[in-house]
Amino acid sequence: MDKAYVAVLTFAFLLVLRYLVGGRVGAGGKGGNNGKGSRRAVVVSSPELAKECFTENDVVFANRPLFPSQRILSFDGASLSMASYGSYWRNLRRVAAVQVLSAHRVACMSPVISGEVRAMVRRMNRAAAAADGGAARVQMKRRLFELSLSVLMETIARTKTSRTEANADSDMSPEAHEFKQIVDDVVPHLGTANLWDYLPVLRWFDVFGVMKKLVNAVNRREVFLRRLIDAERLRENGGGNDGEKKSVIAVLLSLQKMKNLFGAGTETTSTTTEWAMALLLNHPEALKKAQAEIDTAVGTSRCIINETLRLYPAAPLLLPHESSADCKVGGYDVPRGTMLLVNVYAIHRDPAVWEDPGEFRPERFEDGKAEGRLLMPFGMGRRKCPGETLALRTIGLVLGTLIQCFDWDRVDGVEVDMTEGGGLTIPMTVPLEAMCRPRAALHGVLQEL
Repeated sequence: MDKAYVAVLTFAFLLVLRYLVGGRVGAGGKGGNNGKGSRRAVVVSSPELAKECFTENDVVFANRPLFPSQRILSFDGASLSMASYGSYWRNLRRVAAVQVLSAHRVACMSPVISGEVRAMVRRMNRAAAAADGGAARVQMKRRLFELSLSVLMETIARTKTSRTEANADSDMSPEAHEFKQIVDDVVPHLGTANLWDYLPVLRWFDVFGVMKKLVNAVNRREVFLRRLIDAERLRENGGGNDGEKKSVIAVLLSLQKMKNLFGAGTETTSTTTEWAMALLLNHPEALKKAQAEIDTAVGTSRCIINETLRLYPAAPLLLPHESSADCKVGGYDVPRGTMLLVNVYAIHRDPAVWEDPGEFRPERFEDGKAEGRLLMPFGMGRRKCPGETLALRTIGLVLGTLIQCFDWDRVDGVEVDMTEGGGLTIPMTVPLEAMCRPRAALHGVLQEL
């Protein structure tokens, strides 16, 4: 082929590609040239500027940038986590705060959480009894994910996971396995580093099959949730929903408003508990101290949870915000439509605030010693995660019970791999496995739960 002809074709292709992926960095109006290969963004990595963003400029940064992948997952931005700030979002937030995640509602969930923790401990106890040497090897992520999903299924839909004799002692129920696959297909494509959201050419040709994967995962998610809704409708028709036992679906009866609880509540809660166990396994002296303190006075595991959330916040950059008007941050002009990324991971490890910030030291939270230092794993301001109370109660009960009921060891004595994965959340690259051996306190704890 003639070289000149090849050169012309190449130049034409580059022009088309340039048009597809966008123009100058920072160009464009509202949305910072969203979807054209670039986007205006400001990254905040200090406690002072984070407070400024969520106090003085809280209303300005109350919006969310809506990426193409998130449109697919959030009903075109209609979900609570992704809806634009305004009357619609305030209505959803009010429903969540009053009807779904209030302190009273979470307190009513406690028997459900205790029951699911008790069931998990019993399965682990049977596994240990059947294992050589009385110690079972367990993959914590799968068991913790199932527990989180089971709690949500029972509180949201008054439906239990299905277990038969064949899978009675497995680490995941069929429902947990099904929903875990959905989450695993979705999470890698969320977050601000997803090129598919920025380069239209990748979406048009679906080079990496992202759209196909997301649409497929969303469809499977809707089928999963639709089963719960249909079952709830049957109960309502039979007059079986009243009083304090009324399910969340009975309150909302809206797929659009409840799907966030499953997506966020399962992955983040199980991941935080998994990191906590990994830290304790790599710091056996802290594990022994926690066991001793819990044996003496139950309830001291909160310092471990705080330190885990400091080191490994479930959403290390939070969900991104977007400015709805021009403003100033740290003396710099921030135009309307700029994406705000708050680097909570860096804020929590700021050496100017935390002594030896990379070390696991739960005692730094004892006796109010960390009071006044910014800890924001659930965000801050108007868009703060409404599920904080439920998450802390679930993690506290699960972690405290696991510490009290079992002695824990690393597999083959090898230190736990603490490599962090990527994406919107901060998963462990290598899922945590550990050896558990029942303690004498187990049976007494099961009777108290």
